[in-house]
Amino acid sequence: MIIEHVLLPIATADRIAFFEAFRRARAFIEVAPGFLGLSLHVPAEGDGGLLLMVQWASIADHRDGFRKSDDYQHWRALLHPFYPVLPEVHYYSVAHAESV
Repeated sequence: MIIEHVLLPIATADRIAFFEAFRRARAFIEVAPGFLGLSLHVPAEGDGGLLLMVQWASIADHRDGFRKSDDYQHWRALLHPFYPVLPEVHYYSVAHAESV
């Protein structure tokens, strides 16, 4: 499993509209082959950006599958207008996991 990690620079004033667009955009990513789940996090302190973490079976499922699909074009049309600059995408694999 791979975690796609993206810090989204969404202004606080735009969050309600972004959350509504994100709710609609989920339908396009959830059907992608290799999609395993996602979570969207708000800062616990301060006014930072939102953290999007998407679980994929592989990097290729995201990069070569979803990003090259028609569904991605719909996702992009809904969400990218909120970004003043396109955010960087980073991929992580689990090195150690433990339940608390």
